[in-house]
Amino acid sequence: MSRALKKLFKSNYLFTAGVIICIFWILMAILAPVVAPYDPITQDLGIRLQAPSAAHIFGTDNFGRDIFSRVIYGGRYSLLAGLLTVIIAGAIGTFYGAIAGYVGGQIDNVMMRFSEMIMSFPSLILAMIINAVLGANLFNTMFALVIVAWPSYARLMRSVVLSVKENEYVTAAEALGASKMRILIKEIIPNSISSVLIMATTDIGNQILMFSTLSFLGLGSAPPTPEWGMMVSDGVDYFNKFWIAGFPGLAIFTMAVGANFIGDGLRDLLDPKLRKQF
Repeated sequence: MSRALKKLFKSNYLFTAGVIICIFWILMAILAPVVAPYDPITQDLGIRLQAPSAAHIFGTDNFGRDIFSRVIYGGRYSLLAGLLTVIIAGAIGTFYGAIAGYVGGQIDNVMMRFSEMIMSFPSLILAMIINAVLGANLFNTMFALVIVAWPSYARLMRSVVLSVKENEYVTAAEALGASKMRILIKEIIPNSISSVLIMATTDIGNQILMFSTLSFLGLGSAPPTPEWGMMVSDGVDYFNKFWIAGFPGLAIFTMAVGANFIGDGLRDLLDPKLRKQF
């Protein structure tokens, strides 16, 4: 796998670019206290709405806060929300779909109808309703995103498990008397997880976009939290001041695109139909 990964880096420039972009933003978020030149929430009305300059390379917002510092610190919230949402939703959906696909029958039917009921609602509308009921904060926004996201992982995992459970090694484990739980954890899930990993990598960018959208609508983190979506929302009233919304919007765009590049590269690496070229 390491050899195939090295070949992927050399042959797939978009994958390499995606890795560089994502690592850049992760490092910026981790090193924010060192990299950011100003406190992200300190206000100075004397320098409000200043254009990018040597002192403030991304300019300042309507409260005189340094936008570069806010973008750097904002990565902590947006990246954390995207990563945790995908990890939690992916874990729930993986086990839920694996159980439904392996057990089958009426249990599978009931479990899948429940997931389809959730998926029948528009994702953004459902997330907005949940967040509005629970209250706008980081935890509740992530909870709403998890509720919306996990059925997609469940359906994908179920479809893969329906094929995997027919393989001979599963039949052999059943013949040897292994319990269903052991077969599920030791045989089924490890041989079905690659498709979920590809989807999860691509979905990080989607969840960051969804989190930013909720924040833009006032249903994310509470002010004055430096969060990318909220910063874009702040720039709506100052459309002629491009830097207020432009730079956080660019951060959202690059992170989402980088995650999608990585997902496409991992698909090329892990998809059995494409793996032979590596």
